[in-house]
Amino acid sequence: MDQKTLEELKAKLLEEKTRLEEELSKFAKKVGEGEFEAEFPKDIGNEQSENAIEVEEYADRLALEQSLETQLKDVLDALAKMENGTYGKDEETGEDIDIERLRAYPAARTNIAKK
Repeated sequence: MDQKTLEELKAKLLEEKTRLEEELSKFAKKVGEGEFEAEFPKDIGNEQSENAIEVEEYADRLALEQSLETQLKDVLDALAKMENGTYGKDEETGEDIDIERLRAYPAARTNIAKK
């Protein structure tokens, strides 16, 4: 992979990292590099039905947090691979990941299986 393509993909990864961190910070606090903790809604009501809604909202936040954190981890791993020279290699086969796949999803860990 040439340097220009690598820089293009790195820029996409950094943009995605920023987007994911901004999204996570809307409902969770950062507790470490790539780690966030969903916050319980602050408007705890007095009615049982209000409390149930707040618990449900918190459960939704946890699920979203886990999904976004997984995506962020993939981005951070890809950036680390760029630094150590292993970016763009299929984690299962060791072969180069198709450049089209990396352009579509720069944090890809594997090639798409071809039939």
